[in-house]
Amino acid sequence: MGYNGSMAKSTPTVVWSHLHWALAVLLLQLGVKDSQSAEPNVDRTLPTDFQQKLDNIEDFFGNHCLECHSSDAPAADFDLDSVDLARLAQSPAEHHDERAKMELVFKRVASRQMPPPSHDSNSRPDDETYTRVTHELGDVLDHAARLNPAVPRVDTLRRLTRTEYQNSIRDLLSIEIAAADWLPADESSQGFDNITTRELSPALVSRYLTAAQHVARIAVARPTGIPMGMTVRLPADLTQEHHLDGLPLGTRGGVNIRHTFAESGVYEVAIRLTRDRDEMVEGLFQKHDIDVLVDRDRRDRISVFPPKDGKDYTHVDTNLKSRVNIDAGQHDLAVTFVSQGDSLVEIKRQPFDAAYNRHRHPRQQPAIFEVSVYGPLLDESPASEATHETPTTISRDKIFGNHLEALESAQPSVDEQMAIAEGILRPIMRSAYRREIEPADVVVPMQFFRNAIETNITTNQQAKVTSLNQDRWRIRFDMGIETALSSILVNPHFFLRTEAEVQQDVAAEPISDQELATRLSFFLWSSIPDAELLDLAKAKRLHEPEILRHQVHRMLADPKSDSLVNNFASQWLHLRNLDSIAPDLRQFPDFDENLRRAFRRETELLFEHVKKHDLSVLKLIDSDITFLNDRLAKHYGIAGIRGNHFREVSLRDDPTPEKARRGGLLRQGSILSVTSYATRTSPTIRGNWVLKNLLGTPPPPPPPNVPALKEKSATIAETVRERLALHRSDSACASCHDLIDPVGFALDRFDAVGRWRAYDGDLAVDASGVLPDGTPVTGVGDLEASLLGNPDQFVSAMAEKLMTFGLGRGVDYRDAATIRNVVASSRANEYQFSSIIQAIVASDAFLKRSPNQESNVRGETDDE
Repeated sequence: MGYNGSMAKSTPTVVWSHLHWALAVLLLQLGVKDSQSAEPNVDRTLPTDFQQKLDNIEDFFGNHCLECHSSDAPAADFDLDSVDLARLAQSPAEHHDERAKMELVFKRVASRQMPPPSHDSNSRPDDETYTRVTHELGDVLDHAARLNPAVPRVDTLRRLTRTEYQNSIRDLLSIEIAAADWLPADESSQGFDNITTRELSPALVSRYLTAAQHVARIAVARPTGIPMGMTVRLPADLTQEHHLDGLPLGTRGGVNIRHTFAESGVYEVAIRLTRDRDEMVEGLFQKHDIDVLVDRDRRDRISVFPPKDGKDYTHVDTNLKSRVNIDAGQHDLAVTFVSQGDSLVEIKRQPFDAAYNRHRHPRQQPAIFEVSVYGPLLDESPASEATHETPTTISRDKIFGNHLEALESAQPSVDEQMAIAEGILRPIMRSAYRREIEPADVVVPMQFFRNAIETNITTNQQAKVTSLNQDRWRIRFDMGIETALSSILVNPHFFLRTEAEVQQDVAAEPISDQELATRLSFFLWSSIPDAELLDLAKAKRLHEPEILRHQVHRMLADPKSDSLVNNFASQWLHLRNLDSIAPDLRQFPDFDENLRRAFRRETELLFEHVKKHDLSVLKLIDSDITFLNDRLAKHYGIAGIRGNHFREVSLRDDPTPEKARRGGLLRQGSILSVTSYATRTSPTIRGNWVLKNLLGTPPPPPPPNVPALKEKSATIAETVRERLALHRSDSACASCHDLIDPVGFALDRFDAVGRWRAYDGDLAVDASGVLPDGTPVTGVGDLEASLLGNPDQFVSAMAEKLMTFGLGRGVDYRDAATIRNVVASSRANEYQFSSIIQAIVASDAFLKRSPNQESNVRGETDDE
């Protein structure tokens, strides 16, 4: 909701002075010079069995690699002839370029992508050789990492992302907000939006200030009589012919808005209906009733009628307004139609999978387009008396706590009010700043508070105070808490994540327990630490291995760890891209917003299931269950699923061909649609997505000026495979497409919206190919079997993504040994989800920090 009020007169000066200090700190942080970490004084003697390993690796290179990657004319400008493995193993700090190169070689050998499948099959290594050399090369590189245990730098100054800000406000003040209303979208790097978050322009600081003012007003719920407004608009292709989860039976469609109302009063709810291009209200053939509900309780029922002449729809929804009494705090405000049972409208519904599509079957019932809420309307006479006293809300209870009783007595003195206010603000500051509070921290918020309680109330304000049945000092006290809270929320210690800098001559040093609590909470919860973490940090015990393991276990069991689903998985698996896909409705006329949402929810629920039950992460690849509602089940052709709610569905009980085609990530509509074009599938995008996100071996970026794949001919019947074959005939394209396309071909029996198909138009789909590791495949089942046959590779790729997200930086060659250790630890625990998290948190990468050195590596893009 919007807010047009202002803070006390002296507030902006104090706040902006505080923010100027933050910007100065930021500039100092950015100005730190890079330096190389000193190599520790360690024993460089090679283990006794290393010479044999080095000889085996060099023989492998000589037999399988140097023909193409020698100093004479190295393929892809990648020369292995000059690499001295013994020298690298003994002096890794002096040969970091070679170490980075060999880590890349390790990935390609471990994934069996090199030599490529197109290489002479007689000279490709056998399985035993691949396995042995992978282990031996890993041992050599791990030894080099132990000699030079470099930890890539994590930025010591980063602002909170919108998601982190929103979650932090929820846990700090017990209110739900939409940070997108005030803060700009976060840019992504390395696939996540918490990487490039150092920028802090004056305009962005102003946005944080605005957000702080809004949040403080909502949290304190101080009656002001200043109305606010909000508008929620529904997607044009959202089907509204089904019951909405969470609303009473006998209703259909509409919207359920969870919102925190800043104060009690009468609010006006205005409703607009969906119209077609001719401005006619779709589906309005007879009278329809609309219920307005607050927390499932019906507060009003209004009716809408078709125009008498059947033509002029200009004013049919002009008076669709309701005034309802709402108490301050968080509520569910719903606007929904009353179902009409067996009426003519229900009978006329057409039997398509999608209940609505403007191209083939227009709406048979009206739908909500927009709901606007405005209030409180304190000057209006409500249908039932509104309570104009200071309300009791969850956020007020959390803020004021046991101090409320002291405020119910006679007016305290200024000193007593100051003492009460400090008692209120200190716990909030401790949580907000993620550390123990020092005397200097209290100065600015308390100055805000004093300014407010010493401010004279104007005549207009006094009139509002009288109407609200409140003492003037209580109004000023609440104003003081509100403005002080604003100053806390705009303090850089809240909206910036800060860590101490490291001495330039130190390779790496442990982070403090306080910093560990923050890293841990933003990794697993995308939010601030709770009291238990802060108490352990204060006692300097959080870093103790057994305590740290227990805390990770506790945090994963907490509902707040669902941020790993909504924040991590949604970015790793590109679920956020679902909002921007637009399948061609001429080819896919049954695609609508309901299906888009169902795609996302199916994948989220599978990831949540693995996390919640601490299953093997391999279940993400090969799952014998999925999660469906009736809309998604119809799309997949699976019978027997009724109702809009999602439920776990066994794919092995009562098996059918339709069920057998579903399961893990590679069989889900979300992944299959975000890796397609609007009109067709893309084996290249799909293959690139798998290599990059599930295997951790992204292909190199395409060379410049590569022509795009030619579009389908109107006169010549060609499959995508045949057109890609012409594309690969260009030598500049072939090397990468030979790696990418076979993976995508294996998924080509799923169309661009994830439906199973045997034909692409009139042409049979050919899903066969040879994977980068030389494995022949004939479809998605073989591709899954290949992934499961080398589980370490998938777990390594997932661990890389989790480390990137958890540390807020890209991984590079210095992290490779850590990732191998994470994989080994996970393997020993049957690849349980928690074992990966525990190993990452226990690593030096998570527990230590390094001097200012650039460590991020450039991400790749999905190009065809």
